[in-house]
Amino acid sequence: MASRLFVSRDTLWRLERGDPTVALGTFATATFVLQLHSRLAHLAAPEKDELGLSLDEHNLPQRIRRARA
Repeated sequence: MASRLFVSRDTLWRLERGDPTVALGTFATATFVLQLHSRLAHLAAPEKDELGLSLDEHNLPQRIRRARA
């Protein structure tokens, strides 16, 4: 697996352990090799963020008043 990612075995070991110092490109390549890249594409999709959407809905104004003429 490390040779397919073009990284050392130590880097692969750190990636598997969730070390935050591993490059994002290495992580993206690993998801492609493991055929999980569709999940990576939806990782930051705003329409899939249920918590963010509910917080936005909660912050909407309760009532909108018209401006006085």
